[in-house]
Parts: sequence; structure tokens; C-alpha cells
Amino acid sequence: MASRNPGTEFDACWLENVCVNLPAVKRRCETLAARRTVKKQWQAAWLLRAMTCIDLTTLSGDDTATNVSRLCFKAANPIRDDIIKALGMDDQGLTVGAVCVYPNRVAECKKFLKAANASHIPIASVATGFPSGQTPLKTRLEEIKLAVSDGASEIDIVINRQYALSGNWQGVYSEVRAMKEACGDAHLKTILATGELGNMNNVYKASLVCMMAGADFIKTSTGKEGVNAIFPVALVMVRAIREYYQKTGFKVGFKPAGGIRTAKDSCTWLILMKEELGDDWLNSDMFRIGASSLLIDIERQLYHHVYGNYAAAHELPMS
Repeated sequence: MASRNPGTEFDACWLENVCVNLPAVKRRCETLAARRTVKKQWQAAWLLRAMTCIDLTTLSGDDTATNVSRLCFKAANPIRDDIIKALGMDDQGLTVGAVCVYPNRVAECKKFLKAANASHIPIASVATGFPSGQTPLKTRLEEIKLAVSDGASEIDIVINRQYALSGNWQGVYSEVRAMKEACGDAHLKTILATGELGNMNNVYKASLVCMMAGADFIKTSTGKEGVNAIFPVALVMVRAIREYYQKTGFKVGFKPAGGIRTAKDSCTWLILMKEELGDDWLNSDMFRIGASSLLIDIERQLYHHVYGNYAAAHELPMS
């Protein structure tokens, strides 16, 4: 991940006139999947691009060293060798964008990625009392520092939804700013938990406030809410990214997470980024998809592109 957002001073005036036109948002989103698609070799190329933007994730209560190991080796070799060779991409060193785990699994990740000759793959770690964020600020900041010291190069934090829902945007800003400082050289991805923010105006304001505080990425969801990554919310967030860039000159990345499982959906997400933000956001430095099962469907579709039929599930294992 290359670019960094230094943030700005908190500007309450920027938030005063926020008013999201929800019917217009929904109409815009209806055009995405209905009218735009890619086929044949172009689809294969888009799927490979989507694969490089995946934060391959395991955030389960029963995570063990074994499944973290499998995740890391899959991250290093995400598509079967024969498929990659048939596509003429075997010399490109393609991997996923990052692996994402709980803080106490970061040290294991670092070890397993080294064993897979993939130490260059970033390790992202959720922190700050994920997914609820209902722990003291001191504890949340310490969790960030521990994850970074163990080898995390990206930290996915959750914002304080109590502050957001009560309109305490200065409080949201101050906490995110402190988390940015705790990250040191690690990049900060702020999870808005949009399904718990109440309305689209809050989503837009939370996006702006996190970017003001120095977020390098804004992220839709923890994946644990009732509503996770949906296109109307995403459109509101990427429009906020565009406004922030136009006003400050700083580019901020975007990460949808939760419920993205199909290769077709991944292409639609790329189309959204291309149409709303442009080609500069069509790479893993500026766009990530938080997912666990998406990679399998992408590999399945690429297998079909190469061989003309779908592979059985056991032919595309996680490791």
C-alpha cells in the first residue's frame, strides 16, 4: 500500500450541509449490475484484478494455527498453477492484496507467509475491540500497538458508533486521530459499521470525519452486522472519498467487506470504482475487498474460462 492520507484539522462546517438523496443513490446503483458486464477474456482479466485486491480473511472464534497457515499459503498461491499458466500470467507473481486476522494471530501469519515465500504480502489485523468497539480507548490503542509490533502493516479499526449516532463527530475524529498515531508506519483502515449508523447522512459524515482524522482507507463493515457491503452505502462512501480528494488532494482507499461471495459481484465492485473514482483506484493500494469465500468462486470461474467446465469443489482447495 503506497499512498498515505495525513488528514486535516476537524472541520464541523464541512458536515453541516450533508444531505444524501437516497432515491437518487438507489437509481444510480440499479444501473451497476443491470447494464454493465464484462465477458470472455476481459472477464478473466477483471477477475484476476479483483483477486489481487482481496483481503483474504479469517475472523472466527475457532481460528487456529492450522487454518491461519492454510490461509497464508492460499494467499501466496491464490489460483492453481495450471490455470495461471493457461492465462499467460505465470510470470506476474500474482497474490491477494493482504491477509486479515485477529491481533493474536498476526505473529503466526508473519511466520507462515515467510514459509510460503510471501513475506511481501501485507498482514492486516482488526483491532480496537472488533467488532463492537465497546472497550476503553486505552485498551483499543494498546491492541493496535501490539498488532503492529507483531508484524501487522495494516490495522482495521472500528469507529465509536455511540459518538456517531449522537452526532459527536469531534469525538469520532479525536479517537480515530489517536488510533492513527498508534499505528505508526502501519496503514489505518477505518470500519464505519454502516449497518449500525442509522442513515446515509451519518454514513457520509462518518466517511468525511475518518478521512479528516487520517484514515488511509474507509471500510463499510465488520462483516458481523445485519447489513454489510451493499452498493447504496458504497456509493455514498466513494462519493465522500471523491469530495475529500477534490478538496484536499489526498487519495483515500475504499474497502467493502461482508457478504461479497461471487466473482460476478467482484466485477461489479470494480466497475463502481472505475466509474466513480477512476483507474487510480483499480489496484490493491486503493481498493480492497474483505472476503473469505470470494476467492474460491473467482478461481472457479477462471477454471471454467480455461477448461470450458466447472471444477468440483474438491479440485479447488483452500491450500
